[in-house]
This record gives sequence, C-alpha cells and structure tokens, in this order.
Amino acid sequence: MAKMWAGRAAGQLDQAADDFNSSLRFDSRMYRQDIMGSLAHAAMLAKCGILSPAERDQLTEGLMGVLEDLESGKLSLDPAAEDIHMFVEQVLTERLGDVGKKLHTARSRNDQVALDLRLWLREESGKVQTQLRALIAVIADQAEANTDAIVPGYTHLQRAQPILFAQQLLAYGMMFSRDITRIGDAVKRMNESPLGACALAGTTYPTDRRMTAAALGFDGPCRNSIDAVSDRDFCVELLSALATVMMHLSRFSEEIILWSSWEFHFVELSDAYTTGSSIMPQKKNSDMAELVRGKTGRVYGDLMGTLTMLKGLPLAYNKDMQEDKESIFDAFDTVEQCLTVFTPMLASLKTHKAAMYQAAQRGFINATDLADYLTRKGMPFRTAYKLTGRLVADCVAKGQVLENIPLEYYQALSPLFGADVYEAIDLHTCVERRTSEGGTGKASVLSQIAYLRALPEEK
Repeated sequence: MAKMWAGRAAGQLDQAADDFNSSLRFDSRMYRQDIMGSLAHAAMLAKCGILSPAERDQLTEGLMGVLEDLESGKLSLDPAAEDIHMFVEQVLTERLGDVGKKLHTARSRNDQVALDLRLWLREESGKVQTQLRALIAVIADQAEANTDAIVPGYTHLQRAQPILFAQQLLAYGMMFSRDITRIGDAVKRMNESPLGACALAGTTYPTDRRMTAAALGFDGPCRNSIDAVSDRDFCVELLSALATVMMHLSRFSEEIILWSSWEFHFVELSDAYTTGSSIMPQKKNSDMAELVRGKTGRVYGDLMGTLTMLKGLPLAYNKDMQEDKESIFDAFDTVEQCLTVFTPMLASLKTHKAAMYQAAQRGFINATDLADYLTRKGMPFRTAYKLTGRLVADCVAKGQVLENIPLEYYQALSPLFGADVYEAIDLHTCVERRTSEGGTGKASVLSQIAYLRALPEEK
C-alpha cells in the first residue's frame, strides 16, 4: 500500500523499518471509532462550507460502506497498511477518487488517533463497569446466603475476632464499587474531544470543534491543541484504575485459594473452575483464582510501561506514543477476561459453614469481647485488656478455651465477673453485639447488602 504521507521522501522505506513502524496489527481494533470520527468530521466540514453537501454525502456513504464491508468480512485489512487511519483513508480514496482525498482536510493523524483511542476507551470502560456491577451482584447474593456463617476474622493472618462470612465478602463489594466510580471519574476527565487540534497548533480552516465534540458524545473540545495530541494521562489514569481492579481481584483470589485449601476448608470451588493434577489424583486446584492473581502483575506492567514511555517525552506528538495502545488494550483485555471467569466462579462457590464455625471456636477470638464485658461493668479498658491477656495465657498453658473456664476462676480474678460472662463471649453474641454502622452484626450486614444492590448506574 502506498504511503499517504509520501511526498518529501524520495527513497523507499526499508521493509524491516516499515514493519517496525506499522501499528495496524493492534490499532485495527479501532476501525469503528475511526470511521465514526471521520463521519463527524465530514459533517462538520460541510457545515462550515469547507466541503459541499454532495461531497459530504459521498464521504458518508463511502465511510459507511467501508464499515459494513469490514464488519461483514467482505473487506480485509491490508497488512502493508501503516495504521488503521491510513487504511480507511486509502480504501475510501480508491473507491471515491479525489473526494476521498478531501476527508483529511483540517485534521491530522495526531488528533485522529487521540480521538479514536478516547472513543474506544470510553466504550471499553463502560463494559468493565458493567462487569463489575455483575460481580457486585454476585457478592451480594453470596453475602445474603451467608448471613448465618460465623468465621474468624484475621489480622496479620492471625485469628482476631469473630465476623460473619458475609461481612468479609461485602468488604470486596465495597472495593469494587469504588472501582466503578474510579473508572467513571477517569472517563469524565477523558471526555473531551481532541478532533480539530490537528498536528499540534490547530488549523487555519474555519472549523467547528464543538460540533464534532457534541456529535461524538464529548462534553466539549480539548482546550489546548498541544495538550490534545501530546498527552496520554487518560491512559495512565485508566490503567491505574484497572490495576486497582486487579489488585482487588488478586486479594480476593488469594483468600479464595486459602479458604478452599484443606487447612481452611471454608469453601469449595465448582469443578467448572478448578483443575486436577497430572500425577496426584486427589488434587483440586484453584487454577482460575491463581491465574487472576498472576495476571495482576501483567496489568501492573502495562501501567508502568506507559508511565515510563511518557516520562521523558517533549511536546508535542512523538512516535513513542504509539506504544500506548498495546498496553491499554492488553490491560482492558486482561481485566475483562478475569472478570468473565471470576464472577461465575464466585457465584458457584459453596461454603462449609460448620468448618468456619469450628475455626472460629479456636484462637481466642472472643478475647476482645471478654475485655469489653469487664469494661461495661466499670473496669478501665486497659486493665480489662491485661486481665484478659492473662486469662488467655493461662488457657493456652492448660489447653483450655475461655468458654470452659469455671466461673469460680473468673471470680477469683475479679468480682465483676458473673454468670452472664458465658453469654457475653458466645460467638453469636460477639457478632450480634457489633451493631455499629458498618460492623459485622446481621442488621449492619443486611444494610450493606442493600447498599450494594442499590448502587446507581455510573454514566
């Protein structure tokens, strides 16, 4: 395919250099966005008197024909094309002649590619947000099914306090809800049109950038033409948001991996989302969760690669910026793939409530409640803390638990102890008394479920 930019250069581009320079293999996925941008541009040129209405109609019909042929498979991409922008323009010119050559009036590839990328990212961001809402719905369902499951809550991976398993799940629901708004915030800042900025300095033609911005669903045009074509902070921001999604998925995956081990045995993954061993017949491996955990590093790499690519670039556009697309495309592909598998994996997860409760009965996770019991009866908390610590140490030495200590022993340490101490340190009581907003008591947990189910649609 002949180079649309050929003019000054008299020599032929080296084949290896041509292949190296080409971005068609990855930016071809933006063909629809490229054509939509061109349609808006052609309409604007006609409105401003730069093209005639007849030329606009020819271009519109020609562009729609290219789109239909690409989507039907009638038209194949030319591997010799430099990028999707040049491919579309070349095909259009071959079909329309000189009229096709007029489309690029008052436009550069610099603003064209920035436009296409913003349009593509806006669409894909919406897909990820939809996937996250589906995941949150599953979390809410699983939480609702486990409002009676008591499990140890951990700090430092040490048993700490009794909680409802639902509360643990809902913590991730809250994280993912922020991910939705985080992506939405990035999209809002990205939603300005670079079209019409041209190469960097704008254009001498009497164009209407607000018309094309409105036609393409932007809030308005970018305010500075150099900034419009030379920055990719919107890619960095979205990559950061996607990396955060993956971080949350990875933490959740790690817990699912632990919970499904025989050492915990809190949950069981469906056979549909586990694999076996080639040599050990008893194995049921949580490979999907492990892969999500592993792919987190891939998205982190996409973010760091983009930051590194941008950090030393002078204004305005530089070819280095071609490297933005593979990273951002890979990140979205990875996140969407992970969510596609993770959500049904979680939906099909089964809980072993008895095993959870047995684990909660060990580790003195009601010790804080014992201290609170004494505090409610007038003992200073720090004094109650130390006395409870002494009791735990004695229990460890004697192989006992707090629930089995005779009342006489309690009362020998403090007259504040009464027969009601056993109810106070019962695990169900420990959970239900945590009525503070956001706590693990059932009423609070049900409120959290309702909150997640009522999340507004992010636009």
